Amino acid sequence: MQTLVTGATGTLGTALIPRLQAAGHEVRVASRSPPADATADWVELDLASGDGLAAAVRDVDVVVHAATAPTGDSETVDVEGTRRLLDAAADAGVSNFVYPSIAGIDDIPYSYYEHKLAAERAIEDSDVPDTILRATQFHEFVADIFDTLSKLPVWPLPTEMRIQPVAVAEVADVLVEEAVPEPRGRMPPMGGPQVHTVGDLARGYRTAKGLRRPIVRLPIPTATFRAFRDGKATCPDRAVGTVTWQAWLENGRSPSERSDGAVGAPAETT
Repeated sequence: MQTLVTGATGTLGTALIPRLQAAGHEVRVASRSPPADATADWVELDLASGDGLAAAVRDVDVVVHAATAPTGDSETVDVEGTRRLLDAAADAGVSNFVYPSIAGIDDIPYSYYEHKLAAERAIEDSDVPDTILRATQFHEFVADIFDTLSKLPVWPLPTEMRIQPVAVAEVADVLVEEAVPEPRGRMPPMGGPQVHTVGDLARGYRTAKGLRRPIVRLPIPTATFRAFRDGKATCPDRAVGTVTWQAWLENGRSPSERSDGAVGAPAETT
Protein backbone atom coordinates (compact mmCIF):
# COMPACT_ATOMS: atom_id res chain seq x y z
CA MET A 1 0.00 0.00 0.00
CA GLN A 2 1.34 3.40 -1.00
CA THR A 3 0.94 5.96 1.78
CA LEU A 4 1.72 9.67 1.61
CA VAL A 5 2.74 11.46 4.81
CA THR A 6 2.66 15.25 4.71
CA GLY A 7 4.52 17.23 7.34
CA ALA A 8 7.17 14.54 7.25
CA THR A 9 9.79 16.47 9.23
CA GLY A 10 7.44 17.48 12.05
CA THR A 11 6.97 15.81 15.42
CA LEU A 12 4.17 13.52 14.34
CA GLY A 13 5.51 12.95 10.83
CA THR A 14 8.84 11.66 12.07
CA ALA A 15 7.07 9.31 14.47
CA LEU A 16 4.75 8.03 11.73
CA ILE A 17 7.29 7.17 9.05
CA PRO A 18 9.13 4.25 10.73
CA ARG A 19 5.89 2.87 12.09
CA LEU A 20 4.23 2.86 8.67
CA GLN A 21 7.28 1.22 7.15
CA ALA A 22 7.28 -1.43 9.85
CA ALA A 23 3.62 -2.09 9.08
CA GLY A 24 4.49 -2.80 5.44
CA HIS A 25 3.56 0.50 3.80
CA GLU A 26 5.44 1.96 0.86
CA VAL A 27 5.87 5.41 2.36
CA ARG A 28 6.17 8.63 0.39
CA VAL A 29 7.13 11.62 2.51
CA ALA A 30 6.29 15.19 1.56
CA SER A 31 7.86 18.35 2.86
CA ARG A 32 9.26 21.63 1.58
CA SER A 33 12.74 20.28 2.31
CA PRO A 34 13.93 16.65 2.60
CA PRO A 35 14.52 15.08 6.02
CA ALA A 36 18.21 14.83 6.85
CA ASP A 37 17.96 11.05 7.24
CA ALA A 38 15.31 10.34 4.63
CA THR A 39 14.59 6.60 4.48
CA ALA A 40 11.51 6.81 2.28
CA ASP A 41 10.51 8.15 -1.12
CA TRP A 42 10.63 11.93 -0.72
CA VAL A 43 8.79 14.56 -2.75
CA GLU A 44 8.92 18.32 -2.47
CA LEU A 45 5.52 19.77 -1.62
CA ASP A 46 4.42 23.29 -0.77
CA LEU A 47 0.81 23.35 0.37
CA ALA A 48 0.75 27.14 0.48
CA SER A 49 1.37 27.38 -3.28
CA GLY A 50 0.22 23.93 -4.39
CA ASP A 51 3.60 23.14 -5.95
CA GLY A 52 4.26 19.40 -6.05
CA LEU A 53 0.72 18.21 -5.34
CA ALA A 54 0.31 15.99 -8.41
CA ALA A 55 3.62 14.22 -7.80
CA ALA A 56 2.86 13.80 -4.11
CA VAL A 57 -0.47 11.98 -4.57
CA ARG A 58 0.35 9.99 -7.71
CA ASP A 59 -0.58 6.29 -7.20
CA VAL A 60 -1.22 6.89 -3.48
CA ASP A 61 -3.79 4.78 -1.63
CA VAL A 62 -3.80 6.59 1.72
CA VAL A 63 -2.85 10.14 2.75
CA VAL A 64 -1.87 10.90 6.35
CA HIS A 65 -2.04 14.68 6.45
CA ALA A 66 0.17 15.75 9.36
CA ALA A 67 1.36 19.06 7.89
CA THR A 68 0.34 22.18 9.76
CA ALA A 69 1.51 25.76 10.42
CA PRO A 70 0.74 26.59 14.06
CA THR A 71 3.14 29.51 14.21
CA GLY A 72 2.84 30.57 10.57
CA ASP A 73 0.03 31.30 8.16
CA SER A 74 -2.32 28.56 9.31
CA GLU A 75 -5.21 29.80 7.18
CA THR A 76 -3.13 29.44 4.01
CA VAL A 77 -1.54 26.12 4.97
CA ASP A 78 -4.10 24.37 7.18
CA VAL A 79 -7.26 25.50 5.42
CA GLU A 80 -6.43 26.41 1.83
CA GLY A 81 -3.56 23.92 1.64
CA THR A 82 -5.77 21.12 2.91
CA ARG A 83 -8.39 21.98 0.30
CA ARG A 84 -5.74 21.86 -2.43
CA LEU A 85 -4.53 18.49 -1.17
CA LEU A 86 -8.09 17.15 -1.05
CA ASP A 87 -8.69 18.18 -4.66
CA ALA A 88 -5.51 16.42 -5.74
CA ALA A 89 -6.39 13.36 -3.65
CA ALA A 90 -9.84 13.18 -5.25
CA ASP A 91 -8.31 13.30 -8.73
CA ALA A 92 -5.84 10.55 -7.74
CA GLY A 93 -8.56 8.28 -6.33
CA VAL A 94 -7.18 8.21 -2.77
CA SER A 95 -9.10 5.71 -0.63
CA ASN A 96 -8.61 7.27 2.81
CA PHE A 97 -7.55 10.76 3.90
CA VAL A 98 -6.34 10.42 7.49
CA TYR A 99 -6.26 13.68 9.44
CA PRO A 100 -4.81 14.16 12.94
CA SER A 101 -6.57 17.04 14.64
CA ILE A 102 -6.83 18.53 18.12
CA ALA A 103 -9.25 17.89 20.98
CA GLY A 104 -11.45 20.82 21.97
CA ILE A 105 -11.10 22.96 18.87
CA ASP A 106 -14.88 23.50 18.74
CA ASP A 107 -14.84 25.25 22.11
CA ILE A 108 -11.56 27.19 22.24
CA PRO A 109 -11.51 30.61 20.52
CA TYR A 110 -7.98 30.49 19.14
CA SER A 111 -7.30 31.30 15.49
CA TYR A 112 -5.08 28.28 14.85
CA TYR A 113 -7.75 25.99 16.31
CA GLU A 114 -10.39 27.69 14.21
CA HIS A 115 -8.33 26.93 11.13
CA LYS A 116 -7.91 23.30 12.17
CA LEU A 117 -11.68 23.11 12.56
CA ALA A 118 -12.17 24.63 9.11
CA ALA A 119 -9.80 22.01 7.71
CA GLU A 120 -11.85 19.25 9.35
CA ARG A 121 -15.01 20.61 7.75
CA ALA A 122 -13.34 20.79 4.35
CA ILE A 123 -12.30 17.16 4.70
CA GLU A 124 -15.78 16.02 5.68
CA ASP A 125 -17.34 18.02 2.84
CA SER A 126 -14.99 16.63 0.20
CA ASP A 127 -15.52 13.58 -2.00
CA VAL A 128 -12.47 11.83 -0.54
CA PRO A 129 -13.23 9.19 2.13
CA ASP A 130 -11.72 10.26 5.43
CA THR A 131 -10.65 9.37 8.95
CA ILE A 132 -10.30 12.16 11.53
CA LEU A 133 -8.63 11.60 14.89
CA ARG A 134 -8.48 14.37 17.47
CA ALA A 135 -5.81 14.11 20.15
CA THR A 136 -4.89 16.16 23.18
CA GLN A 137 -1.59 18.06 23.47
CA PHE A 138 1.61 16.06 23.11
CA HIS A 139 3.98 15.51 26.03
CA GLU A 140 6.64 16.70 23.60
CA PHE A 141 4.97 20.07 23.12
CA VAL A 142 4.54 20.65 26.86
CA ALA A 143 8.18 19.77 27.48
CA ASP A 144 9.33 22.22 24.84
CA ILE A 145 7.54 25.05 26.63
CA PHE A 146 9.23 24.14 29.89
CA ASP A 147 12.59 23.71 28.15
CA THR A 148 12.31 27.35 27.12
CA LEU A 149 11.10 28.49 30.54
CA SER A 150 13.87 26.61 32.30
CA LYS A 151 16.30 29.37 31.32
CA LEU A 152 14.32 31.96 33.32
CA PRO A 153 14.89 32.60 37.05
CA VAL A 154 11.11 32.68 37.65
CA TRP A 155 8.42 30.78 35.74
CA PRO A 156 5.26 32.88 35.18
CA LEU A 157 2.55 30.43 34.14
CA PRO A 158 -1.25 30.17 33.85
CA THR A 159 -1.10 27.43 36.47
CA GLU A 160 -4.85 26.69 36.50
CA MET A 161 -5.05 25.75 32.81
CA ARG A 162 -5.97 22.09 32.41
CA ILE A 163 -4.55 19.82 29.74
CA GLN A 164 -4.28 16.07 29.21
CA PRO A 165 -0.96 15.40 27.48
CA VAL A 166 -0.37 12.26 25.44
CA ALA A 167 2.78 10.73 23.96
CA VAL A 168 3.13 11.36 20.24
CA ALA A 169 4.22 7.73 19.81
CA GLU A 170 0.83 6.51 21.02
CA VAL A 171 -1.05 8.82 18.66
CA ALA A 172 1.17 7.69 15.80
CA ASP A 173 0.41 4.04 16.61
CA VAL A 174 -3.33 4.68 16.31
CA LEU A 175 -2.94 6.60 13.06
CA VAL A 176 -0.92 3.76 11.54
CA GLU A 177 -3.72 1.35 12.41
CA GLU A 178 -6.16 3.65 10.59
CA ALA A 179 -3.93 4.18 7.53
CA VAL A 180 -5.83 1.59 5.52
CA PRO A 181 -8.13 1.85 2.50
CA GLU A 182 -11.25 1.56 4.70
CA PRO A 183 -12.07 5.01 6.16
CA ARG A 184 -13.47 5.38 9.67
CA GLY A 185 -14.90 8.88 9.47
CA ARG A 186 -14.77 10.84 12.72
CA MET A 187 -13.20 8.73 15.45
CA PRO A 188 -13.56 9.20 19.22
CA PRO A 189 -10.89 11.60 20.53
CA MET A 190 -7.69 10.35 22.11
CA GLY A 191 -6.35 11.77 25.35
CA GLY A 192 -3.45 11.05 27.64
CA PRO A 193 -3.88 9.04 30.83
CA GLN A 194 -4.37 12.00 33.20
CA VAL A 195 -5.73 15.55 33.25
CA HIS A 196 -3.25 17.97 34.82
CA THR A 197 -3.08 21.64 35.62
CA VAL A 198 -0.18 23.50 34.05
CA GLY A 199 1.09 24.06 37.58
CA ASP A 200 1.23 20.31 38.23
CA LEU A 201 3.05 19.71 34.95
CA ALA A 202 5.56 22.45 35.72
CA ARG A 203 6.30 21.04 39.16
CA GLY A 204 6.78 17.57 37.68
CA TYR A 205 9.15 18.93 35.07
CA ARG A 206 11.06 20.93 37.67
CA THR A 207 11.53 17.86 39.84
CA ALA A 208 12.61 15.66 36.93
CA LYS A 209 15.23 18.22 35.87
CA GLY A 210 16.44 18.92 39.40
CA LEU A 211 15.55 22.61 39.19
CA ARG A 212 14.48 25.05 41.91
CA ARG A 213 12.82 27.78 39.87
CA PRO A 214 9.84 29.43 41.59
CA ILE A 215 6.52 29.07 39.75
CA VAL A 216 4.36 32.20 39.79
CA ARG A 217 0.70 32.12 38.82
CA LEU A 218 0.05 34.35 35.83
CA PRO A 219 -3.69 34.95 35.28
CA ILE A 220 -4.50 35.54 31.61
CA PRO A 221 -8.05 36.94 31.38
CA THR A 222 -8.89 35.90 27.84
CA ALA A 223 -11.58 33.62 26.48
CA THR A 224 -8.93 31.26 25.09
CA PHE A 225 -7.21 30.70 28.41
CA ARG A 226 -10.54 30.53 30.22
CA ALA A 227 -11.54 27.66 27.92
CA PHE A 228 -8.28 25.84 28.72
CA ARG A 229 -8.80 26.47 32.43
CA ASP A 230 -12.30 25.00 32.13
CA GLY A 231 -10.90 21.82 30.60
CA LYS A 232 -12.17 22.33 27.05
CA ALA A 233 -8.89 20.91 25.68
CA THR A 234 -9.33 17.64 27.58
CA CYS A 235 -11.36 14.48 27.03
CA PRO A 236 -11.24 12.64 30.38
CA ASP A 237 -13.70 10.00 29.19
CA ARG A 238 -11.19 9.08 26.46
CA ALA A 239 -8.03 8.75 28.58
CA VAL A 240 -6.70 5.97 26.37
CA GLY A 241 -3.02 6.95 26.38
CA THR A 242 -0.90 4.95 28.80
CA VAL A 243 2.35 6.95 29.08
CA THR A 244 2.07 9.37 32.00
CA TRP A 245 3.78 12.76 32.11
CA GLN A 246 6.14 11.65 34.86
CA ALA A 247 7.02 8.40 33.09
CA TRP A 248 7.67 10.27 29.87
CA LEU A 249 9.95 12.73 31.68
CA GLU A 250 11.86 9.93 33.38
CA ASN A 251 12.37 7.95 30.18
CA GLY A 252 13.30 10.96 28.06
CA ARG A 253 12.33 11.62 24.48
CA SER A 254 13.59 9.70 21.49
CA PRO A 255 15.03 11.54 18.45
CA SER A 256 11.95 10.66 16.39
CA GLU A 257 9.60 12.13 18.98
CA ARG A 258 11.08 15.57 19.69
CA SER A 259 8.53 18.34 19.58
CA ASP A 260 8.80 21.55 17.59
CA GLY A 261 5.15 22.34 17.49
CA ALA A 262 2.16 24.19 18.75
CA VAL A 263 -0.61 23.10 21.06
CA GLY A 264 -1.52 19.54 20.21
CA ALA A 265 0.11 19.56 16.81
CA PRO A 266 3.42 19.00 15.10
CA ALA A 267 4.95 22.12 13.56
CA GLU A 268 5.61 21.38 9.94
CA THR A 269 4.71 23.96 7.35
CA THR A 270 4.68 22.40 3.93
